[in-house]
Amino acid sequence: MDVDLIFKIATIGIIVAVLNQVLIRSGREEQAMMTTLAGLIVVLMVMVQEISNLFSTIKSVFGL
Repeated sequence: MDVDLIFKIATIGIIVAVLNQVLIRSGREEQAMMTTLAGLIVVLMVMVQEISNLFSTIKSVFGL
């Protein structure tokens, strides 16, 4: 597992957390929720790509 993947997810989390706090403090709770959901979707897309790579590797190792 690459350390870059962990840093990428952590960076997205930090950016989303900061944006969330800024939007909540300015009274825009709905946009803060949308920002949080968008960050979650981005992280899930990254994870889906990595899981796809994992399954491809498993298939090639076992010759399936």
